[in-house]
Amino acid sequence: MGKIKFKILIVLILAISCFSFTLNAQNKPNENMTLSPSEQSIVAIAALTAKGDLSNLKTALNAGLEAGLSINQIKEVLVHLYAYCGFPRSIRGLQTFMEVLDERKAKGISDITGTEASLIQEKGSKYDRGKKVLGELTQMPQPATLSGYSAFAPIIDPFLKEHLFADIFERDVLTYVERELVTISVISAIGGAEPMLRSHLNICLNLGLTPTQLNEFTGIIKSTLGEKEEKEAQKVLNEVLKTVPIFPKGEKITSKNFSGTVYLKMMGASDTALHTSFGNVTFEPKARTNWHSHPGGQILLITEGKGYYQAKGEPAQLLCQGDFVEIPRNVVHWHGAAPDSEFAHIAVSLNTDDGGAVWSGPVTDEEYSQSTK
Repeated sequence: MGKIKFKILIVLILAISCFSFTLNAQNKPNENMTLSPSEQSIVAIAALTAKGDLSNLKTALNAGLEAGLSINQIKEVLVHLYAYCGFPRSIRGLQTFMEVLDERKAKGISDITGTEASLIQEKGSKYDRGKKVLGELTQMPQPATLSGYSAFAPIIDPFLKEHLFADIFERDVLTYVERELVTISVISAIGGAEPMLRSHLNICLNLGLTPTQLNEFTGIIKSTLGEKEEKEAQKVLNEVLKTVPIFPKGEKITSKNFSGTVYLKMMGASDTALHTSFGNVTFEPKARTNWHSHPGGQILLITEGKGYYQAKGEPAQLLCQGDFVEIPRNVVHWHGAAPDSEFAHIAVSLNTDDGGAVWSGPVTDEEYSQSTK
């Protein structure tokens, strides 16, 4: 057992994952690698409304209805965007939409109204609810004390959390993904708000939109608004994507077979003829697996951070980005993050016909402390 550089193997895993990659996120977008026709229409409608291009907006509204958006979904798009570009643009968008619907009705076209927004049943402080929604979007705990512009003008903080993230984002006519597509379209259209665009592009990634879909988004901005707006949006997107992990983080694991906070993104297991499955596992500092073994063996490809692998009865092995560990069949072991570092690896389970992982007890705090000194 040893460590080697894994560039060739990571290329192999990437190639395999192209055939079996699936999205897995709250309010997940369509599972294709491109934006759906309705999502593309949301981008165009929001961008043109924010820009005040009402003539071309009419064309986009017609296209959106033809793409399957309901009347209520488009209304919600136009209402949502007022929070980012103001009532005048939002109201003019709604008035333009009324004209489009009248024209379509006169032609005998009957459009789907769609469901109305449900009554929000959430109770408790609207501020706390907004904080919770913002935390879900950013995947970060919200600080207890204000900073930056919120500390400079504290009144804006409750406006933002209570109205935008509680009153608006809690409405269910649009998903979080669709609302974020509206948001990044508006910000790209008005320009001059790169920090906000950067934040919301990161939220899009958190929600499961892929780099491919976000690059498609900037292409729609180009065809809808022009090269200037597209170049500015693309520049920010390129900056954001430089900091994105190679593989998606996935969802938090709730299994008792792990200690601490661990995330999993399965990327391949659909073709049983390959006799293998693989996924991205991300450990927060000190998080780790229980003791376990694999009847078919396992390979770990370290992609980020610093962590440890330990076979039962052997010293722990420090692992860093670029390392590779081959674990023989039925060897009892654990792996996880160092005390001071997040840790991510691709876990490849081999010979899966021989059975899944066999779990033992947890790695105790004492065992972990001794192994990671």
